[in-house]
Amino acid sequence: MKITVITSNLPRHNYLVNCLSKLNCDLFVIQECQTHFPGIADNAHYKVNSEIKKYFQEVNKSQNKFFKKNTKLQLDKVKIKSLSFNDLNMFKIADLSTFLKSDLYIVFGSSYLKGDLVNFLIKKKAINIHMGISPYYRGTDCNFWAVADRNFHLVGATVHLLSKGVDSGEILFHSLPKHYENPFDFTMSSVKSVINNICKLIKTKKIFKLNSKKQNKIDEIRYTTKKNFDEKKIKLYRKIKKIKKITYDKSLYVNPQF
Repeated sequence: MKITVITSNLPRHNYLVNCLSKLNCDLFVIQECQTHFPGIADNAHYKVNSEIKKYFQEVNKSQNKFFKKNTKLQLDKVKIKSLSFNDLNMFKIADLSTFLKSDLYIVFGSSYLKGDLVNFLIKKKAINIHMGISPYYRGTDCNFWAVADRNFHLVGATVHLLSKGVDSGEILFHSLPKHYENPFDFTMSSVKSVINNICKLIKTKKIFKLNSKKQNKIDEIRYTTKKNFDEKKIKLYRKIKKIKKITYDKSLYVNPQF
């Protein structure tokens, strides 16, 4: 089997690549590289202040806790094309042809895909890993918002068919995290869980047998962008110190994986 992954270069993204490299497959990776972790410098969405800096320090601490030991890529097992973040849409299909001859395409943490590339990937039934439980939470920082809303049962990930809309494709499965009392660890656990689950389903080839389900926009609780993420909301999030054990209603999810 040939697998192409379109992703970034943070520890969680490298963990996905390393997990896939352990499968019996030819792995091709298009990696959009960031030069620093979010929350260190101002960007187009927000200016860094003490609250934002503290928040991202906690996120980074949790990410290192879950993934630091698995961040060194096994370069002998993968073919990688490294790009600057947000540059992918500038490339023509022909420029990426070596990386676009696979049986399965996975998108995780890349910039927003447009034009010929997204059209190609949709035709190939590429799958996207969305960190959040769609259709309830779509957009950016969805697990942050689920925690801030105290909807702890809606922290997790959605694996869906790629579409031109944001996190709106037909759902293949939902992935739910292992329980942690700390909210940063709980949300980061959802990342590790979905990566482990998707690799397990690929290994058994069950990923190709899942029946997808259309999303119903009427179920949407929040659609968020980076502009919604501010100091006031972070303070609300940081007040939550302990998440209790959750009882899940499986009817809320599509093919739930725990």
